[in-house]
Parts: sequence; structure tokens; C-alpha cells
Amino acid sequence: MVNQPIGELKQKIEEIVEKHLPDESHFVVDIEVGEKGAQQRIRILIDADAGLNINTCVLVSRAVGEEIEAVGLLDQAYVLEVSSPGVDYPLMSERQYRKNLGRNLKATLADGTEVEGKLLHVDKAGVSLTVKKKEKGKKATEEELRLAFEQIKKSIVLVSFK
Repeated sequence: MVNQPIGELKQKIEEIVEKHLPDESHFVVDIEVGEKGAQQRIRILIDADAGLNINTCVLVSRAVGEEIEAVGLLDQAYVLEVSSPGVDYPLMSERQYRKNLGRNLKATLADGTEVEGKLLHVDKAGVSLTVKKKEKGKKATEEELRLAFEQIKKSIVLVSFK
């Protein structure tokens, strides 16, 4: 790798990726730079508001790889992976939360507690979930729970096979 800090390299790669996304409905979720065996590995996770298809990943991978080579960003062999985050990948941005409105989430909070509920609302500050509240001897009720993004350590979409 050309001598530069990982954070700076990730930023440059993100700028390249954003230039090659098909339109405004597509966005970068994460960029990971690390080792895969003896080679450098660049893993680019992208998504789209209406879902992502494999053809988009192929086109972005090809364009990003060509530009990395053209500008000489890396001086050693590397593996480039472009994919969607997958269902078990934690939500990382307001945009990802918005994409999953109406779906069930499991959130681990900063204090270690876990909550599950249906994602109702997303704004710049956080999210609102409908959670089931159970009291001994009573029927479960639903209530709205407001969580600031700073309170959320990790959250994933719960997949339902109904």
C-alpha cells in the first residue's frame, strides 16, 4: 500500500466508490481495509433505497478497481470485494434505518440491554420502535420507545419467514 494511514485510504476509496454508484438511490454503507492472507483486502459494502442487485455490485467493482489502478492508489496486489451488507450486518446509518421502516429490529443499547420492536420512525436524532411490554399476570401491551442514535450500540433487522 502506498504509505498513507488506513483512514485516509478508506476516505479516498469512498470518494471513488461514490463517483461510480449508478444514481442517488445507491449509497456506501462501509469500507473495510485489511489483510486477506498475504494480500491487501478492500471490502466495499453498498446498498440502495429500493434494494441492490448483483449487476450493480459487478459494475461498481469493475469501475472502482480500474480507477484504483489508474490513480496508483495501492502499490501491491489486493483483493476487491463489492457487496451488499447482508441481513446480519448491523445498521450503520440513518439512511439504512429509513430503508427498514416497518421491519422488526433487535437493538443492543450502550448499557448492554437489548430491545426488539418494529421500526416506526427515523429522524436525524434517532429512532422510535413499537415494543411489547409484558407485566406479570397481564396481557402484553405495546408502547413506543424512543432511542437516540448515541444509545444504540448495535442494531440488526430481524428476518421473518412468515
